[in-house]
Amino acid sequence: MTLTTRNRLLGLALAVLVYVLDQWVKGYVTGTLKLTRDGDQVVLLPFFNLTLTSNYGVSLGMFTAQSMEMRLVLLGATALIALVVLVWMLRERLSADILPLGLVLGGALGNIKDRWTYGFVVDYADLHFGEWRPFLIFNLADAAITLGVLFILARSFLSREKRDDNHAAPVNSSGPATES
Repeated sequence: MTLTTRNRLLGLALAVLVYVLDQWVKGYVTGTLKLTRDGDQVVLLPFFNLTLTSNYGVSLGMFTAQSMEMRLVLLGATALIALVVLVWMLRERLSADILPLGLVLGGALGNIKDRWTYGFVVDYADLHFGEWRPFLIFNLADAAITLGVLFILARSFLSREKRDDNHAAPVNSSGPATES
């Protein structure tokens, strides 16, 4: 097995792990803890609760889908984005590029499964400091997507390729490109 194949398999395995963990936690919150209605809550720490919320929208609750047609459009759009991420991941060679895409893909699949099954995404993680909430209520899939995107952005800003004066092949600013 080549290093590139191994990296891609690790990215796919990470996506599966994120998906499975996301679905397990959602099942635990709605099943074992019996948080079944929006607003049901378990206080874990003074700054962190499990608070069930049905999210009919996407990022930050935007693009709320109230009708069945809008839900299907949202489902199709997120599925298309997940497919693009999968293709992108399978085109990359380096683990530093593949693993963040695995986080995004796994999180997207977890939220797509919810939207398909329930018509909304199950959110439950409620981080707060008193009444101030730096984030809307979210889930593990959202956290994985966010971390993956942040890693992708950081990598794009920190490892820009530069061309020499003769316009030869790109040279990575951190040295010759190698697979990791």
